[in-house]
Amino acid sequence: MSLFSTTPVSYLGVDIGSSSIKVVELKKHQDKVVLVNYGYSEQLTNAYPNGAKLDIKRVAEAIEKITKKTGMSARDVVSSLPTFTVFSSIIHLSGRLTAKDLDSAIAWEAKKIIPLPLKDIVLDWQRIDEGGPGLLKNRLTDKDEIKQAEIKLAQTSEIANTVPVAEKTEVKAETKAEKKETKLAGSLHHKVLLIGAPKSLIKSYAYSFKSIKFNLVNLETEVFGLIRSLLGNDRSTVMIVQLGANSTNVFIVNKGVPMLSRSIDVGGLAITKAISKNLNISLEKAEQFKYDLTNQEGPLPKMITEVIAPVFNEVKYILEGFSNKEQLEVSKVILTGGGSMLGGLAEYFSDSLNKNVLIGDPWFRVAYPLELKPVLEQIGPRLAVAIGLAMREFDKS
Repeated sequence: MSLFSTTPVSYLGVDIGSSSIKVVELKKHQDKVVLVNYGYSEQLTNAYPNGAKLDIKRVAEAIEKITKKTGMSARDVVSSLPTFTVFSSIIHLSGRLTAKDLDSAIAWEAKKIIPLPLKDIVLDWQRIDEGGPGLLKNRLTDKDEIKQAEIKLAQTSEIANTVPVAEKTEVKAETKAEKKETKLAGSLHHKVLLIGAPKSLIKSYAYSFKSIKFNLVNLETEVFGLIRSLLGNDRSTVMIVQLGANSTNVFIVNKGVPMLSRSIDVGGLAITKAISKNLNISLEKAEQFKYDLTNQEGPLPKMITEVIAPVFNEVKYILEGFSNKEQLEVSKVILTGGGSMLGGLAEYFSDSLNKNVLIGDPWFRVAYPLELKPVLEQIGPRLAVAIGLAMREFDKS
């Protein structure tokens, strides 16, 4: 049974992780985003058994089971592509480029970065140079696989551009507004966030949801869900450390735009396995012991700090490198993901990095019954991406 009465205007945010699936249903009531329901799979045997290839049947069954069990009624879905399946880079372009020239230049640069044929990739890009965001609106769409799948890959509600890479698309004559837009594009320097995702993966997502009669209205990379749920309108320079089961993602966000992303092959499961091995107990017992151990007073146990050392070292390296290169100081570090719920972890990072480190609150823009606060605070970090995804369409209005 739903926590609130449902309305037709509600969306599901579906976060398909490598080890579990998280679903959050939100609706808009007056000027507030309201929690309708949430659910997640306790354990999903790798949803991506062959790298970036999605296990369509298993994922569809898990999503259908979650939504039926929790009584979710929304059929419109916003989902996310995991960081490890997506190519992402900041590129710098020079010259007085028109909007059309910029499309071609971005596709050319993408060939240098993405180790796959561009005909198999959907590219998304966003200008992030000063004065640039919002000026360019790409009028070209890939009319082949993506439209057949009835979805689009979009990174922000205001500035999303899909670069056609499979074939040249016919362009209509420019209107007066478009001519003005082309003129605005003629600056000398362009700083662009470039993101590419395999078309085959996007088609798999579309098929998974269509097979269980859900409407996939948007698909984006998970960092944008985190920005929406954890930062909102915060325009400062922030690092987000997402500690998942199998890996840890590190992002640096400036003015709401991801400037850097890294993935580390260490997650909460590595800690569980280390405890299991050291104490000779099952993984199930080690998982519970992990939280019991860290919720005690005092510093993090040595067996845990040794496992997360690669994560800490990479975070420290990224902070120093970003500061030197961009001449920007990260104001705070936000921990999220299931692994962030370890007691003492934020304090460990804060003391070691000499930074303000906190556990992110993905519910801060969402209304919910007060009696649910203790439960939602506990599971919030795990649902942060799904919450941000479900908010996407409301942020557009």
